[in-house]
Amino acid sequence: MTPPRAAISPEQIPERDQDFGARVELALAASNQLFTSRNVSSYVAQVLQGVTAVSTTVQRTGKPFTGITPAALGPTVDAVDLERPLPDLAAALEELDEVYFKDAVYFHDSRYAAHLNCPVVIPALVGEAILSAVNSSLDTWDQSAGATLIERRLIDWTAERIGLGENADGVFTSGGSQSNLQALLMARNHAVARLRAQTPGAEDARLPELLGGLRIFSSADSHFSVQKSAAMLGLGFDAVVSVPTTEDHRMDAAALATALAEARDAGLTPMAVVATAGTTDFGAVDPLPEVFALAQAYGAWFHVDAAYGGGLLVSGRHRHLLHGIHLADSVTVDFHKTFFQPVSSSAILVRDAAMLRHVTYYADYLNPESAARAQVPNQVDKSIQTTRRFDALKLWLTLRTMGADAIGALFDEAIDLTARVGALLDEDSDFELAAAPQLSTLVFRYRPLRDGERIAEELSDRLNPAIRAAVFASGEAVVAGTTVGGRHYLKFTLLNAETRLSDLEAIIGLLRRTGEGLLTTLTAHEKDLSA
Repeated sequence: MTPPRAAISPEQIPERDQDFGARVELALAASNQLFTSRNVSSYVAQVLQGVTAVSTTVQRTGKPFTGITPAALGPTVDAVDLERPLPDLAAALEELDEVYFKDAVYFHDSRYAAHLNCPVVIPALVGEAILSAVNSSLDTWDQSAGATLIERRLIDWTAERIGLGENADGVFTSGGSQSNLQALLMARNHAVARLRAQTPGAEDARLPELLGGLRIFSSADSHFSVQKSAAMLGLGFDAVVSVPTTEDHRMDAAALATALAEARDAGLTPMAVVATAGTTDFGAVDPLPEVFALAQAYGAWFHVDAAYGGGLLVSGRHRHLLHGIHLADSVTVDFHKTFFQPVSSSAILVRDAAMLRHVTYYADYLNPESAARAQVPNQVDKSIQTTRRFDALKLWLTLRTMGADAIGALFDEAIDLTARVGALLDEDSDFELAAAPQLSTLVFRYRPLRDGERIAEELSDRLNPAIRAAVFASGEAVVAGTTVGGRHYLKFTLLNAETRLSDLEAIIGLLRRTGEGLLTTLTAHEKDLSA
């Protein structure tokens, strides 16, 4: 562990001042590392060193993970003395190999099948290098000329794909959680404005006084960011009403109708209904037209969380699954999931650009109201962030190099592969599918037959998390886990168009062998205890 740095006492300051010349020399030397026109050759050389280190690592990596534990890697990281820099970048990259490259989890590997992490396309990586170097900040025009217009054009393009209409707008965000937060912030303020206008005596009520009766409705399988957003918006976790799903894990429209009616009868205000287009576990797309009709009937904001399913906007074979998304008041799309972009790259889209006023605040030193009147395109007027990366450039270069159809083809391959793997698991007597695949996720468990019957649920609940942990520790594959109805399951999330059926067959074989070994150990242990 690096010892804590000693604080500078007042009596030490004069002595340090005597070393002024050395500090100036240090500053001059450090300026050689600034990215300026004077240092472009050094920039090229050092970036190439980094790119070479990454490419060498990827070429030599034969599996998605090494299986290292926090306890094993922690001391290596802790031993780094951050107060003593290394002599050059080459030495730093050599050290980085030990503390990061060697034990990173590699999403591009065909045996990575865990979370919604995608392999990324090369044009987007070029965009990442460019945007990091130029370092535009997407808050005001005078920091991001050109970049602002590119982001706005991509927002228009996405809104056109969704079908939100001529008045649509939006802004890029850091991810689906932030996009959902901004959507629900707008929904909350929209509902509060309506309460002030329609409730006698509430015209001048402070915002906290009007929040207690607001409710958000989302399916039991919706993303946890809905609850987190409710808490951050002052509503509380319990302001989210969990709506049951049907057997295919889509929101039950009849149950939603009942929940909305009960809330209204109890004197509560349906603030928003959140439909999911691609749930994290099952890839389920809620019945969007039916959910919209109910939200509209109760005057609730209709938000569609398409963080996962947004890639269907460019799909050549599965676009129809998003039927009804054009009816939304707001939509979340994560480009860093099913558009194969590096993290981070997401967007929040709204049907009515005027709704973005709910996040607008004018600061004289940054975005004065006079600039808005002069129609200066300051993106901070639309965003809950201030300083913000030019993440839109990655998608721009991807579209200009590959085209939307090519991106959609990558997602289609993942969806079609998932259907084939689902059929394999469904026919395999050692495994149980929780539900038929809908996008590119599969929820299943190892529950083999013993004496003609499935092993007990309780034994399966101990076995499947142990299988996942053992496989992860081996580094041979990475799979996810979840619970369904309180029972433990394994999960594949497939987003790699280069993954083949044979790769998944190999993972299934690994899960089976691991499960067989663990089952033998568990049953033997139980027999010993009962003896």
